[in-house]
Amino acid sequence: MVQKADKIWFDGKLVPWDEAQVHVLTHTLHYGVGVFEGIRCYVCSDGSSAVFRLQEHVERLFLSAKINEMVIPFTQQQIFDAIIDTLKANRQPEGYVRPLCFIGAGAMGVFPGDNPIQTIIATWPWGAYLGAEALEKGIRIKTSTFTRHHVNVMMTKAKTCGNYVNSVLAKREALADGYHEALMLDAEGYVSEATGENIFMVRNGVVKTPPLGSILAGITRETLMILAEDLGYTVVEDRFTRDELYCADEAFFTGTAAEVTPIREIDRRTIGQGSRGPVTAALQDAYFKLLRGDNPKYGKWLARYTI
Repeated sequence: MVQKADKIWFDGKLVPWDEAQVHVLTHTLHYGVGVFEGIRCYVCSDGSSAVFRLQEHVERLFLSAKINEMVIPFTQQQIFDAIIDTLKANRQPEGYVRPLCFIGAGAMGVFPGDNPIQTIIATWPWGAYLGAEALEKGIRIKTSTFTRHHVNVMMTKAKTCGNYVNSVLAKREALADGYHEALMLDAEGYVSEATGENIFMVRNGVVKTPPLGSILAGITRETLMILAEDLGYTVVEDRFTRDELYCADEAFFTGTAAEVTPIREIDRRTIGQGSRGPVTAALQDAYFKLLRGDNPKYGKWLARYTI
């Protein structure tokens, strides 16, 4: 359950959590055309707090809206500032941030007409998405029977609410079958991503991840690619099949929620030694140092604030 906070930012105002409500005929509720972001903030080593890559997340929110022909009635700077204001109002030094832009009530039917574009920002405490133990021991995943969106079926570069129906179906299936997460293949049968995470594999010291095609251009994905190169690893963006993935020395998921989560088993095949591998461990360490403000090279990625 989401832990309730004091306030939610709603169309320019901070309102009590329980008063952030919409009408049941809200267009996005019926047709799924809305856009959102998932953002994390962390307590840094110096005691301050910082939102990780906030500017990039806000930019992607607006690009998602553009792709969906939604005009957000606020500037990027206003949304950036509102996120910080909401965290301060909720006295949250660490946690998760969910901005959401959606089409409000008015016209019904597929065409939304002049329905208003509304925006909310909610924040709440949130630990490891796949469980704290998963960050060390890794998780078990299965290849889903559901295919990831083709690039001409859905707009795969937008974080669109309706895109995630595909994810919900795949996640439910994986959990019902006793796994932690689902691996999605693209329409041609190549490895794509998970229900809410990008995927990497390691083979002979080379770090490999699917190219931007059917996958979301993950901000955490990009961060890990940069950190891997900083650590001296060769990083390759290339298609690979699930049987190639079975033969990986290591594999891991990345995402704002999942952070860097090792994969220990895929479709009943053990990956590597069946535990977090050395490359994954090194990248985890580098990532969390960055989030805690211990890598000054990327200090620009931390939007700091104090409660």
